[in-house]
Amino acid sequence: MDARKEKMDEQAAWALLRGAQRVFAAKGKSRKEFDVNDDNRVLILKAAMGPSGNLRAPTFKVGDAYLIGFNEEMYEALLNG
Repeated sequence: MDARKEKMDEQAAWALLRGAQRVFAAKGKSRKEFDVNDDNRVLILKAAMGPSGNLRAPTFKVGDAYLIGFNEEMYEALLNG
């Protein structure tokens, strides 16, 4: 999916993310980790959505998890270790 051409609002983002076991979200140096369940829906979407109301980029599916946003340390820890 090309986020520049296809927008993903909260409803579509939750439909995608709820299929995962975990969501890792980064904003700058801040990183958050969530178990995916209905109780965490609001927190996950708050971390996953950008100011324009679309799913933040980059978003990657890795195994049973989604990585949202860019944080080099998060990528190294989750992808290399």
